[in-house]
Amino acid sequence: MVDSQYYLPNDIGISALDCREAFRLLSPQEKMYAHYLSRASWYGGLVVLLQTSPESTNIFVLLQRIFRKETPEELENVATRVGLSSEEYKAFLVYAAGLYANMGNYKSFGDTKFVPNLPKEKLEALVKASQAFQEKPVEMEALWKSCSTLIYSLEDRQKQLGLGDKGITTYFSGNCTLEDAELAQRFLDSKKLSAYNTRLFKRNDGGKVCYEVRLASAVQKDSAVDGEKATSCGSSTFEDKEFIVKRGDYCPLMEKVCFYLQQAEAFAANENQRKMLEEYRHSFTFGSVESHKEGSRFWIKDKGPIVESYIGFIESYRDPFGSRGEFEGFVAVVNKAMSERFAKLVSSAEVLLSELPWPQEFEKDAFLKPDFTSLDVLTFAGSGIPAGINIPNYDDIRQSEGFKNVSLGNVLAVAYATQKEKLTFLEEEDKDLFIKWKGPSFEVQVGLHELLGHGSGKLFVQDHKGKFNFEKDKVVNPETGELISSWYQGSETWDSKFSTIASSYEECRAECVGLYLCLNTQVLSIFGLEGQDAEDVVYINWLSMVRAGLLGLEFYTPENKNWRQAHMQARFVILRVLLEAGEGLVGLKEVVGPDGKPDARITLDRSKIHTVGKNAIQRFLCKLQVFKSTADVEGGRALYDGYSSVGDSGATNFLRLRETVLLRKEARKMFVQANTRVNGDNVELVEYDSSAAGLIRSFTERFQEDADQLEADLLELSEKDVPCWC
Repeated sequence: MVDSQYYLPNDIGISALDCREAFRLLSPQEKMYAHYLSRASWYGGLVVLLQTSPESTNIFVLLQRIFRKETPEELENVATRVGLSSEEYKAFLVYAAGLYANMGNYKSFGDTKFVPNLPKEKLEALVKASQAFQEKPVEMEALWKSCSTLIYSLEDRQKQLGLGDKGITTYFSGNCTLEDAELAQRFLDSKKLSAYNTRLFKRNDGGKVCYEVRLASAVQKDSAVDGEKATSCGSSTFEDKEFIVKRGDYCPLMEKVCFYLQQAEAFAANENQRKMLEEYRHSFTFGSVESHKEGSRFWIKDKGPIVESYIGFIESYRDPFGSRGEFEGFVAVVNKAMSERFAKLVSSAEVLLSELPWPQEFEKDAFLKPDFTSLDVLTFAGSGIPAGINIPNYDDIRQSEGFKNVSLGNVLAVAYATQKEKLTFLEEEDKDLFIKWKGPSFEVQVGLHELLGHGSGKLFVQDHKGKFNFEKDKVVNPETGELISSWYQGSETWDSKFSTIASSYEECRAECVGLYLCLNTQVLSIFGLEGQDAEDVVYINWLSMVRAGLLGLEFYTPENKNWRQAHMQARFVILRVLLEAGEGLVGLKEVVGPDGKPDARITLDRSKIHTVGKNAIQRFLCKLQVFKSTADVEGGRALYDGYSSVGDSGATNFLRLRETVLLRKEARKMFVQANTRVNGDNVELVEYDSSAAGLIRSFTERFQEDADQLEADLLELSEKDVPCWC
């Protein structure tokens, strides 16, 4: 029997993202713009297959070829004929849907591998009886052999994503270690190159180590080509090691992205959108992060668009080193009613920022009021869909030019709907209140987290010319009472400096800001909450965080003491901070459930949230900000790693509680997204059922127009790097 954490259950929640009404209200021009941006996003999203595991791409192509010839309903007859039970066939459909939804065979939330919940010989029989196999047996046999072992393999290293012996990654060749990643980061810093759109491959040429830094680009030539002044490509020696910077990673996919971005330009609403798309195309054509930054500047200036989008190598959660961006692209339509609340929050931001628990010098010199909109997602291509986003992630732009916040309304509407019988670890008297206020409380938390969490705090920097962005002889560290003694230098960034803990640490800081500021009555009134309702939302927001901290244990791997999900690690850290506050604020006890199996109960004393709770978060939040502002990696890592540790000693046996969490865990929902299709001068919205079969159909129909060529390109990209993963 396979451990249940390594397969997706047949009863997993699958929901369609509803954007019908939002799309209907768009003008014909806006629909065309949204369509072509969606196409660019979907093709770019396929990059994630190549960023996840060596086998993900081949599994994707195998599934596409099977389901392009036979629908899930038609294939069921084949499955019955070769001896699969209805539950086994459903398990296969759930696995296929999971691979599509996660863009690979590792969960996007938690980075754990998942395998089909049916015997390998039964899956093989189904594959070989499929029409796709019958028509092209030699090709399909080779495809099956290329990935069948890895589809099912659960060797220790293959159970999760990670670097070196800690797990699987395709951001680095299989022989890379943490030391190689650190060396490469120093090299990139020395060349003023961002790691966001790169991968690192280590080769041994006749006993001499050589590192290849590969840039994502449509252009494969390393020398300058038309439309380009210079190139970062070429060989150089750094710390006695040879480095080669090359272009052309994901080349055919980058070409498709650029093609559809160019199509979208014709339907842009204004000059900012046109320039934004032009810069994005330049970035993906030549492998230039600087062009993507320039595009992001135009994106920030594009205030209040009806159709909102962003695309590129964005979030670094899944790079084990924390510097390389996973590709994502989204297209969404503004929800005007909900956006009005967020606009009010933005208007109050400067007042609220002054309440955060650090000295004024540690806050940005000026708060650049961002767009903050609620969006209904039409397309979100990548490994998973978040509830809210604060972008761009470029520190220099965020500090001095601004950013945007978005809350994804139709994601929130279905992602956090909870059934009472599935609510674990709460007291019975809390469950009805939790169900009633979970949605509204999360709305408040997301708003504060994105706008005032990720949007707050200053980084102290000394640039390449020696100029400081702060008064070195005046700024005092509130934790020590002495002048600050460290800061970011040259091209150092938050991600490059704090590397492996950067993502989770920053999520923790943003979550703490949300907890701290949700106590403010002005904030609650912006969201239409007064009196008892406001108090209940505060209570449920804090209770949700405490419960999430316990649920976070699912994403911890004891064997290598590694956290696999940034947000869940952050929430566990907050749970530890609140438990440490004492005075009966938080209770966490092990019990026996009604079914006779181990269980746990969480309690939160709501009368102490504004006192004991607020003081604990205030102290912790100040420490987090000071270490971040001053680039104090040593101090920040000691603090964060300390609270992140999961042990079996002390007042709470977290390792034993982890087993209880795994016993009672609920699988994360998957989303079915619509497609768009041009019909004459109109764009049609094509919707699908909220089922595994519906999710599968959405993907097979998504890439119909060039399926054979696309699949050939994907296999070529995958096979080219096979020797690198050994």
